Amino acid sequence: MMTAARRAGGRLADRDALLIMMAYRHGLRASELIASRWDQIDLKAGTLHVARLKNGSPSTHPLRGPELRALRAWKREQGDATPYVFTSLRGGSMTRRTVHHVVAQAAKAAGIEFPVHPHMLRHATGFYLANAGQDTRAIQLYLGHKNIQHTVRYTELAAGRFKDFWKD
Repeated sequence: MMTAARRAGGRLADRDALLIMMAYRHGLRASELIASRWDQIDLKAGTLHVARLKNGSPSTHPLRGPELRALRAWKREQGDATPYVFTSLRGGSMTRRTVHHVVAQAAKAAGIEFPVHPHMLRHATGFYLANAGQDTRAIQLYLGHKNIQHTVRYTELAAGRFKDFWKD
């Protein structure tokens, strides 16, 4: 969907692609995206401090190559005028409505025929991590869930969950 955001064009295509990548790779809610500030990101160390909303647990996530390159490029384009990572055309913090629009437009450009909203990216993160065999407690901490019951739903549906129960 990130390339779909770029194909969608517009002045802020790089911002939109970065927003979608960060939402997916870090399981960020729309409200967490728009609250993201540059002081939460250490580009040299490659870390992101995630301040969770909805009473979630904060954590520090690693940033990898594609994210670091996109963040550095966006920071150069954006300049130092704002503390927010994701800004509107006027330079202020984006709104949740704009985040919803960005995700919906990227989904449409990608050929997805059903309505897509930002929280689906958070769920996709949980399902991806569960299907990749990550520990349920680690997923809980990564997504900032206080209650493990909110995390278990991702592991309940993991396709390979029972694959290695029997060797014969």
